[in-house]
Amino acid sequence: MTKKIAVFPGSFSPFTKGHQSIVNRALPLFDEIIISVGLNSSKNDLFSIQEKIQWIDSVFAKEDKVKVMKYEGLTIDHCIRMKANYILRGLRDSHDFKYEKGIAQMNHSMQNKIETIFIITESKYSHISSTLVRDIIKNGGDVSKFIPKEIKL
Repeated sequence: MTKKIAVFPGSFSPFTKGHQSIVNRALPLFDEIIISVGLNSSKNDLFSIQEKIQWIDSVFAKEDKVKVMKYEGLTIDHCIRMKANYILRGLRDSHDFKYEKGIAQMNHSMQNKIETIFIITESKYSHISSTLVRDIIKNGGDVSKFIPKEIKL
């Protein structure tokens, strides 16, 4: 039987409670989830790849089915390298769906053996975005309500 491996790609800048919830809710569906921190050289990031990987590792330290790594290039190529047959994505609202649907269709046309699985964000986390959390951080605010307790900024 083929192992069900999902890649959960993102910049995770920072990893939020919304991201954590998506992974936790997806765990029963897959044999392995690879949280893949994308390296985007065009972004001026507040956090290093190493910091993000360490933070996410600490959140899932007791979960054997979760692996964390960095990647560069096309997500679909990364999935092929990792032998993943699924891409995991979280959706907060209809704007996310519209954006993610186009990417999922493009990925499927490039590699039709890899399916994108959408999980709807729990309503208590739907207002959280990494962009807003970064803005709060940049302005000296407290983000502890929005990020997993294991992450210390």
